[in-house]
Amino acid sequence: MNSTVLKSGDTGDDVIELQRALAAHNFNPGDVDGQFGPATLAAVISFQKSNGLLADGIAGPRTLFALGLAPDDTLADATGSVSVHVVSQMFPATPVQNIRANLPPVLEALVRRTLQDKTMVLVALGTIRAETEGFVPISEGVSKFNTSPDQHPFDLYDYRADLGNRGPPDGQTFNGRGFIQLTGRAHYQEYGPRLNTPVDLVADPELANRPDIAADLLALFIGDRQLPIKDALMHGNFQAARRLVNGGTNGLDRFVDAYQIGDRLIG
Repeated sequence: MNSTVLKSGDTGDDVIELQRALAAHNFNPGDVDGQFGPATLAAVISFQKSNGLLADGIAGPRTLFALGLAPDDTLADATGSVSVHVVSQMFPATPVQNIRANLPPVLEALVRRTLQDKTMVLVALGTIRAETEGFVPISEGVSKFNTSPDQHPFDLYDYRADLGNRGPPDGQTFNGRGFIQLTGRAHYQEYGPRLNTPVDLVADPELANRPDIAADLLALFIGDRQLPIKDALMHGNFQAARRLVNGGTNGLDRFVDAYQIGDRLIG
């Protein structure tokens, strides 16, 4: 097969190969005629749903690989189009030196975690804009959302069972850090061993603010949610995509702004 992406309206021998492969997997594409029409589209979507793929109806590298029509499932790498100049337009209020210093480890982490496609690059950068607009890993600040009046910092996190916290001082010890604002004992415990160079984040939570670790945590976290994030964005639901990362919609306006600017600038 010569094509790496097949979609509605395409014609030719590659579409015939696609139709035959769909039929061989018991997903009927209708006539094997080399026309990517409605029946083939429906078969592709059904195959994608059955195999835990993004059900966008486009036979890209991952769908073709799952059908046995591609040698690997690597998506096109967009990171080569992500320059300091481009990102500075996505982060108009951010000192360019911060972008210059911290963009390389972010891109390296995305490539290492096979999240180099345009959508996930935009999600990563949009998340950084929403969480830490200065493009530096930071610790969460005290606010009405995490601290009740006249109480110690982050007391509202202390007994958050959904975060794995067990009581004081867990709220403050495992508050949000890094590019992703990793929060809660459970997340620190889960992600430390999965890092490119594993560390004990429970014993030393401040490591989550080290740029290389913060970048890897960002890639791991959004990678774990890649399919539902892409599904939300496919339907134009930025709010749902943001909620999958943040748990809420804090910073949604900055996320959307960065995503849309980057979508125009990144090839």
